[in-house]
Amino acid sequence: MPVPEPAFRIGTDSSKFPAPEGTDAAWLLERAAKVGLEGVFFRSALELSPTLDVGELAALRQQADDLDLYLEVGAAKINPFAAPEAPEIRALGDGDYLFGIERIVAACAAAGIHEIWAATANYKFDLAGRLACDRYRTDVTWHDQLRATAKVMAELAPVLRAHGSHLNIETHEEITTFELVRLVEEGGPDAFGITFDTANVLIRGEDPVAAAHRVAPYTRQTHVRDGALFFTDQGLCRVLAPCGQGVIDWSALLSALLVAPRRALSIEGIMGRRFQLPIPIHDPLWHAGQPDMTTVELAELVRLARGYEAAVARGERRTLASLAEPADDAERQQFVLDSVAHLRAAAARIGAGPE
Repeated sequence: MPVPEPAFRIGTDSSKFPAPEGTDAAWLLERAAKVGLEGVFFRSALELSPTLDVGELAALRQQADDLDLYLEVGAAKINPFAAPEAPEIRALGDGDYLFGIERIVAACAAAGIHEIWAATANYKFDLAGRLACDRYRTDVTWHDQLRATAKVMAELAPVLRAHGSHLNIETHEEITTFELVRLVEEGGPDAFGITFDTANVLIRGEDPVAAAHRVAPYTRQTHVRDGALFFTDQGLCRVLAPCGQGVIDWSALLSALLVAPRRALSIEGIMGRRFQLPIPIHDPLWHAGQPDMTTVELAELVRLARGYEAAVARGERRTLASLAEPADDAERQQFVLDSVAHLRAAAARIGAGPE
């Protein structure tokens, strides 16, 4: 009797998996298979081939197939107001940023890679509070950035459809799931999808399980990590944690994702730090900039934070001070492996994985 396909395939983000200096994409694919992972998401297609050589891309696609791994790649930011932050994409297009993205789509499709990540902006760690997110820029409104992003998507849609590919926009720190669903529905789910980052939605005051239900019909890539929540003078903060060691109910979240068109879960671990980011719920301007946010979901975050801090008091979870300590390579790898174990157990509990 044939073995049924698992409901979820669990892999890793290339940028957050510890690797010795000088290793390449081929090494990471081999390493991922060796430690029991089922795929790799490479944040940039240029990690596979700096020149977008189709032969090099196809060889890595074949290697992934031989190892029974999924292979996903990233493209670029598609908010034109963030385009200057990725000059390498403009260089790919000989000065044309959109053509640079189109080249990535075409080269990847020729190599059999059709699920491509994108995002709308970068988090600005040198700015404090809400200003670290581009939605609170003072030189251009977030509404205008979303409209400009929709125009870029309209330009890219024919290319994506011609190649049978999807550009999957991330629930990044600056954008809400409500906004992403509207963008994808407007742009067309036959060309666009969502990359669901399970911990980022906390930054936007969203309950991860409710967010999962919203994005699931369009989710084609998923970045998984947990979040610890603490009370601060600003309101709350989120610190990254392995799956099962934060506030997310993983059985409920995975149940929501069972309807997703693709269910590849790439664990986005930690680098040297665990990214303590503010959720400034005491800031009226933060609230004013999020018209879709609901009091029900914000109240849920407060409840989750109280539960987490109670677990800290019982000695069951790590303190904020201990999570602020740098992580070495051993802990970075353990973050991934602990997440894998918890996700597989959660999947089994809902009947979506091996017992």
